[in-house]
Amino acid sequence: MSSPKYSRVVLKLSGEALAGEKGYGIDAQVIQRVADEVKDVVGLGVQAAVVVGGGNIWRGISGSAQGMDRATADYMGMLATVLNALALQDALEKMHVDTRVQTSVEMRQVAEPYIRRRAIRHLEKGRVVIFAGGTGNPYFSTDTTAALRAAEIEADVILMAKNGVDGVYSADPLKFPDAVKYDHLGFFDVLSQGLGVMDSTATSLCMDNDIPLLVFSITERGNIRRAVLGESIGTIVGRQTRD
Repeated sequence: MSSPKYSRVVLKLSGEALAGEKGYGIDAQVIQRVADEVKDVVGLGVQAAVVVGGGNIWRGISGSAQGMDRATADYMGMLATVLNALALQDALEKMHVDTRVQTSVEMRQVAEPYIRRRAIRHLEKGRVVIFAGGTGNPYFSTDTTAALRAAEIEADVILMAKNGVDGVYSADPLKFPDAVKYDHLGFFDVLSQGLGVMDSTATSLCMDNDIPLLVFSITERGNIRRAVLGESIGTIVGRQTRD
């Protein structure tokens, strides 16, 4: 069996990925498949943390666009991520994977408050830690949460699991069939070209802390394992572009 390339990872799951083909809500089959792949990765000895989005239930920026107060809309989005985190925890626990949900918005009845040292200790004990509630502050995305938590727990890489796209392209491949897929990109390339990898705040945070990203498709079974093993899938975003 090949040995993992990374020993500690942050898996970023969008809410849309958890909705599956339904496009809204939580698809139980998708949750179970993702949980099975996370279990597989943990079985390799990899310490795995997960950051979940909430776009399958509520998107704060969409609520703001409809006239809602932006901070209120973002707090609603944070609560949506907790729903997804609890669903993923339930699926993992049923597979006998020890799991802890930590939230930035305190709700002790359902999850632990986020404490960096406790999160690291859970990872060292082989538990999967699911970070919910975003950063706990409005105006910040769950992409920024992934970058922040990865820096705090000293993760080797952020695995950006995308729904419906298998890497980073020069343009939206669904709209522009001639769009070029990149194998490697530098952070400056992402920022200067406005590529939709993650928002600029998250990208800058990864660049400043030298945290690489691996962008790949979540829809193909086994891709999380392939990513951890260092196989050539998706697009790697790092400090500089490779030839």
